[in-house]
Amino acid sequence: MHKKIKAVLFDLDGTLRHHIPNAGDVFSARAREIGLRISDDDQIRAERWEHYYFANSPEIKKDFEKFKEDAFWVNFSRRKLVALGCNPKDAAELNNPMSAYMRDHYKPEVRVPEDSRALLSSLQEDGYILGVISNRDKPFHEELKKLKLDSHFSFSLAGGEVKSFKPDPAIFEHGLKRAGVNADEAIYVGDNYFADIIGSLRAGLTPVLYDPGSLFPEAECAVIKSFGELRGMLK
Repeated sequence: MHKKIKAVLFDLDGTLRHHIPNAGDVFSARAREIGLRISDDDQIRAERWEHYYFANSPEIKKDFEKFKEDAFWVNFSRRKLVALGCNPKDAAELNNPMSAYMRDHYKPEVRVPEDSRALLSSLQEDGYILGVISNRDKPFHEELKKLKLDSHFSFSLAGGEVKSFKPDPAIFEHGLKRAGVNADEAIYVGDNYFADIIGSLRAGLTPVLYDPGSLFPEAECAVIKSFGELRGMLK
């Protein structure tokens, strides 16, 4: 962080906004309940796969074209079971009941980490330009208001607004324009190595991986497990 940083940009889902309990934990717990043998390593591998899949991967693009609404999530359950180590044939039989279970029983709370609120207030007081860049299809300013985060940010940007999704560098370039800074004057903080880190690095920003669960120990970038660590880096 020896560069002159003017803007700190954030991912939304999985970074500033969290589902409690985590969907992956609930899915794996249910898979174990129905008799699948899933180790901790299996679960970590599946979580890493899920990050890859939702990083605008070729697979998810094809699935969005092929499957609509509930059918998409049934197919996702099949893919997730295979990622957990389930035999593909068994996964094709279990995907419907697993998808139905998640639909009917997974009712998470939405939470914002308290240390992130303290960090945002501190960065704002220090004069940093703050923004949120997300792979969502539609603008999400109203959600930031609901989460009581909107007052911290100069702008928010959804991929669907500019028809570019992380890790495509273009979405970050649009964000830099809204922030009014050059790439070497901004850092980007996100939890998805494949979308946030690779994408922001391609666009010339300084990436910071938020990885409290140590999913990506091989990451060749700054890594934080709490938001307080980011404050220390900037100092």
